[in-house]
Amino acid sequence: MDKLLIFGLGGQEILFIALIVLLLFGGKKIPELMKGLGKGVKSFKDGMNGTEEDAKNEENKEKE
Repeated sequence: MDKLLIFGLGGQEILFIALIVLLLFGGKKIPELMKGLGKGVKSFKDGMNGTEEDAKNEENKEKE
């Protein structure tokens, strides 16, 4: 079991997927896609933190 597993995929599968993505989008579009993905993840995390803070504020109001 020396195989690198990411989401259940081995090295060859990851390389194959990367090659397909490169062929579909080209080298210039990939950084733009990754930047957009990063912004989406950051926005999602910020939204999750916001809902946790809202829940804590609600609990504090109920205790008062």
